[in-house]
Amino acid sequence: MAKNTICLWYDTEAEEAAQFYARTFPDSHVGAVTRAPSDYPSGVKGDVLVVEFTVAGVACIGLNGGATFRHSEAFSFQIATDDQEETDRYWNAIVGNGGQESECGWCKDKWGISWQITPRVLTEALAAGGDEARRAFEAMMTMKKIDVAAIEAARRGEAA
Repeated sequence: MAKNTICLWYDTEAEEAAQFYARTFPDSHVGAVTRAPSDYPSGVKGDVLVVEFTVAGVACIGLNGGATFRHSEAFSFQIATDDQEETDRYWNAIVGNGGQESECGWCKDKWGISWQITPRVLTEALAAGGDEARRAFEAMMTMKKIDVAAIEAARRGEAA
């Protein structure tokens, strides 16, 4: 296990979520699955308690702790994409698996984890500063899933 690991609280679906992430994102996999050695407040002996997994190279633990806590947008994974095809693939996988769209490249998976599917062209435009950043930012503010061609056009000062 990594020295620093993100722990995500699930009701009972940590293993299902980890399997989905492993199928969806490169450099992702499911590691050890630990079962409860005895009954506990939100489960019984033998239930999946902890799942070790990696999402796009980031070490995580999924803890099946019951319905006490919910996820919020205060935590999100940001996935950098190289083009529209990759952006669409991740966005559609999350939203199409019971998730929901949000604004400005954000979406939420069916377990409540927030994701920022962020094309590198957007990050580069914002880092450039000046009018290029302003135009890209204003274009992004009108989007749900990021439209790479529209961001590129905004960078150049052209209408999409």
